Amino acid sequence: MSTDAKASPRERLLEAAATLTYRNGVGIGIEALCKAAGVSKRSMYQLFESKDDLLAASLEQRAAAYAADLLPAPDDGRTPRERILHVFEQVERQAGAPEFRGCPYLAVQIELKDQQHPASRVAHQVKGALTDFFRAEAERGEADDPDLLARQLSLVFDGASARAGIGADSLTGLAAPTVNLLLDAAGVR
Repeated sequence: MSTDAKASPRERLLEAAATLTYRNGVGIGIEALCKAAGVSKRSMYQLFESKDDLLAASLEQRAAAYAADLLPAPDDGRTPRERILHVFEQVERQAGAPEFRGCPYLAVQIELKDQQHPASRVAHQVKGALTDFFRAEAERGEADDPDLLARQLSLVFDGASARAGIGADSLTGLAAPTVNLLLDAAGVR
């Protein structure tokens, strides 16, 4: 983690929260976050009402980059099937990195369990946007039941991310064939 001296205390706290909670979980303490960011607890509480708000802000700040890393560019000329498969190719690529711990938004939801927690609400929105992407592509690909297919693809995505994130399985040769079976069964072109 970089604590670039040119970054503001707020930026350093957001970076520390993103890095440490992804690596160690949401139970990371305020002192560890502040130490990693090179910011005093007093400064942290001047910038954020609570650790919960810091975590939510960190997740929200990273949402656009997360989507950009995962989703294909809009109107990239590929078929809906290819666009859906792109997502699973990306998660397979990410899962090959030694620091991969799974989907950070799913991890937050699982760890916190409280759907009203500020970070859970951000994670729910990000995960909902991924399901919305799957639904839109399923509709474009004329799936028999776009809503069901979107939910199934989200289930495969979350399961694949979680299993790879805990080191229980490799996604190579597993995620894409599974998704292809779902797309075939749904009639997606």
